[in-house]
Amino acid sequence: MFGRFLTSTLWGIFADKYGRKVVMMIGTGTIVVFNTIFGFSSNFWLALTSRFLLGLFNGMLGSVRAYASEICRPEHQALGLSMVGTMWGVGLIIGPAIGGYFAQPSEKYPSLFPSGSIFDRFPYALPCLCISAVSFLGLLLSMWLPESIHSSKCISNRTRKIDINGNNISEDKTSRALSESEQNRRPIWKNWGMIAAVSVYCIWGLHDMGYSEIFSLWAVSPNNLGGLGFTTSDVGNVLAVSGAALLVFQLFAFAPLANRFGAINIIRVGTVLTVPLFAVYPVMARLHGVSLWATLISAAVIKNLLSICIVTGSFILINNSVPIYQRGLANGISMSSMSLFKAIAPATAGILFSWSQERITASFLPGMWMVVFILDIFVVITLILTFEPILPKSLLKPFREAIDDPPKQTEKLERSSSFTFN
Repeated sequence: MFGRFLTSTLWGIFADKYGRKVVMMIGTGTIVVFNTIFGFSSNFWLALTSRFLLGLFNGMLGSVRAYASEICRPEHQALGLSMVGTMWGVGLIIGPAIGGYFAQPSEKYPSLFPSGSIFDRFPYALPCLCISAVSFLGLLLSMWLPESIHSSKCISNRTRKIDINGNNISEDKTSRALSESEQNRRPIWKNWGMIAAVSVYCIWGLHDMGYSEIFSLWAVSPNNLGGLGFTTSDVGNVLAVSGAALLVFQLFAFAPLANRFGAINIIRVGTVLTVPLFAVYPVMARLHGVSLWATLISAAVIKNLLSICIVTGSFILINNSVPIYQRGLANGISMSSMSLFKAIAPATAGILFSWSQERITASFLPGMWMVVFILDIFVVITLILTFEPILPKSLLKPFREAIDDPPKQTEKLERSSSFTFN
């Protein structure tokens, strides 16, 4: 996370200048190299360095978000950005399975990986190689991606419909021009809408990362300390089920909701519902058996669905806050900021959870109730940030790039055509 914090903004600038595709290819290639090194690390410092370099050289997430918004027409933008979150849901299902089944293979499958073999010497290399193989496939597939921006003498937006065979059905052309003087008059650090949208994203991210860290610690803690007494496998099962629900929701429900109610209202509803939902968690320690599992899975699924609504809604607002030629930079800034918060959140959450267990018998907000109270503070702050004058309502629609100045014969960025397949 610290490596990503240092370079995400620079990768955003690079993507605005040279295109999204090249950044995504470098990012997937980086995973192949440094994740493999991580799996074969022979000491802590090599493992730490490989993770740092992985974050340092991988700036593709911001470019993926910009790309998803650029290849979709406005009415499909929510669906395009929700697909980014959908893949996270897929990862929550596949990732724990890869780690659970393939870590320490010589102990689990001695007939295939005998003692003294390379996978016995490096017990975590096999899951890392599986991840690297998936990333290598992603690298190959990304070579066929069309670039969403390229250099031209003016900005031209075209929205086309083609059939599966590639034949044009209709074409609606809207010419847009942006002079260099206008670019200079609108530096991104003076774009209040972008700053406000990134702030919503980061404050919620701090809360969500803290929750993720505390959830696992709380679930495996003994009952006498207010925990559930789960095993790590039990925690993995809960995460897998919630990830599957997340996948279904993102594919079929988020885009219609966002198009109907708008990203800002989606974020507000998500934060308002999160506050009372958290009150259920401390009570779960008193439950057992089927009632515990049913309540826990339901709460975890709802929490993840609300979180992905807020995160994806923030993506939409960030992309709507800037013109196309600044989307890479805007998403890079958001990733740098979020990475800093995510670097801070786990350690802070761990300290908070340890402190809560020390005051399990306190008269005021004992144990997990204090954790819930502090996490809810960040939820309320996120909600406050969604109201004017902090967050302008103009972010509900994409940034208007058309201006009164005539186009100049200089290099500008052009959005590529968007395609809708019947």
